Amino acid sequence: MRHWLTVMATALVLGACGSILPVPQAPSTFYNLSPKSTFSQQLPEVSWQLVIEEPLAAGGLNSSSIAFRPTPLELKYFKDVRWTERVPRMVQTLLVESFENSGTIVAVGRQAIGLRADYSLLTEIREFQAERMNGGVVRVRLNAKLIKQPRQIIVSSRSFETAVPDTGESMDATVRAWDRAIGDVMKDVVQWTIVEGETDWRRRQEQRRRN
Repeated sequence: MRHWLTVMATALVLGACGSILPVPQAPSTFYNLSPKSTFSQQLPEVSWQLVIEEPLAAGGLNSSSIAFRPTPLELKYFKDVRWTERVPRMVQTLLVESFENSGTIVAVGRQAIGLRADYSLLTEIREFQAERMNGGVVRVRLNAKLIKQPRQIIVSSRSFETAVPDTGESMDATVRAWDRAIGDVMKDVVQWTIVEGETDWRRRQEQRRRN
């Protein structure tokens, strides 16, 4: 009887330990997106400096989870997959690299590096999800404000949006659609920023000469 009780007690302890020990999880798959590298040949080369601030984002998009909308009023996340960074940080990185790839601006970077900027670009991520309604698309929408420093004057503001068809056949296919969508938006943001910034810069330089 004593031996039987010992065996039962050991089994209970092991069972209790099993309930608190971590259960191995399947590793997540991490995805990244690529910066834009092709732009209009008509873009001017500029001499002013630009800081890209980390974008703002709603709580549901301010994470590394990959979001989708099964209905217009729901936001969910794909299982076992992640972006390599939080969405705002990833978009900031992509914007910096896209501006560098444009070859039109020599000084562009994050606010954290201490760049003394003539302008800053503040963006807000309004849409950044796959949608499973109406056939399926990946939708990206950014609102951008170009701000003159150091007086914090808004030079121009505009929203940029694109939706790329997504069949949903696989996660890889969805991410490829995402890459096209963010690429289209970044191309528009870069070209708009360069044109608007240079227009404002030349206007201010002309005012200084007149004064």
